[in-house]
Amino acid sequence: MLMVDAHEDIAYNIIAHGRDYTRSAQETRQIERDDPQAVAAMGDCMLGLPEWLAGRVGLVLATIFAMPARHTMSGADEAAGYTTPQEAFAQGMQQLDLYYRLADENPHFALVRTQRELDGVLATWKDDAPQDKRQVGLGILMEGADPIVRPQDVERWYERGLRAIGPAWLAGTRYAGGNSSAGPLTDEGVQLLRTMLEFNMILDVSHLSDQACLQALDRYDGPVIASHSNPRTLVPGDRQLSDDMIKALLARDGVIGICPTNSMLRQGWRRGDPKDAVTVADVAAAMDYVCQMAGDAQHVGMGTDFDGGFGAESSPAELDTVADLAKVADSLKAHGYAEADVQAITSGNWLRQVRRALP
Repeated sequence: MLMVDAHEDIAYNIIAHGRDYTRSAQETRQIERDDPQAVAAMGDCMLGLPEWLAGRVGLVLATIFAMPARHTMSGADEAAGYTTPQEAFAQGMQQLDLYYRLADENPHFALVRTQRELDGVLATWKDDAPQDKRQVGLGILMEGADPIVRPQDVERWYERGLRAIGPAWLAGTRYAGGNSSAGPLTDEGVQLLRTMLEFNMILDVSHLSDQACLQALDRYDGPVIASHSNPRTLVPGDRQLSDDMIKALLARDGVIGICPTNSMLRQGWRRGDPKDAVTVADVAAAMDYVCQMAGDAQHVGMGTDFDGGFGAESSPAELDTVADLAKVADSLKAHGYAEADVQAITSGNWLRQVRRALP
């Protein structure tokens, strides 16, 4: 069964934390055991090429993520955070260049900018294709739009392969309020959406404030997703999607990527609590919540955010690396989901939405 993951901060971790994702997650863990600060900041590594291939992860929405200096994560170099749009632009382009280099230097990675490129990656996962030729496709998603200096600069990014944009992150950007701050779309944010629509790009509403999210979904007529967000009714908090936000996404035929991090799956779970207090059944329950609201299994998928500031110790009991994502599929089957619906959740829904945005 093919897996698609709608959110992984690959380039940021390579540049900011020196992780080499061509090696296995286990090898990275062994190396980082000699660096307690890195482990404390990022947790136990969950991503690596051998694990992507073993887990049949054929497509990842790989992020461009510039860290604002005003909101650096634990363990991050505050001096590396951006303070101006130009600095954010430079960080974003450095990460985009890295994805090109990764695909150029390793045949198991391929950029996905067109439907033809997507089909080429998927062909490597057919049953009759050689296993040693399998590829992990990288579709590029920007998390927090500050690297786009002016809304009209979207065209430059699009020409270089950017296909999805999340306007905000946490405390917000000059384009929109974030989930940890109140605020609507700004005038620049409205113009950003207009320019994105000219190129039929994917709008990612994860991390938008409630007000900005609903405004964006009302204004934007292109494909929409929440790449890594869970239902707020199950776990309260402004990082999660309210029922109104979920309904607005469903009305637009959007897809929601459930994030398998314990604090977003079990109310009250905190980093350092027992890993096994949360299981893949909790992941399936969050997916089922969206499916019950939708009346079908066509609007939910996986957006792991693995290595996005947390590691295996903060993920459900059965998930040690990205290779274990198929265990979520097993839990869905145990919930009574038919094979076709499970395949839609593990890959089909994301592939449908990504195709809509690819030339």
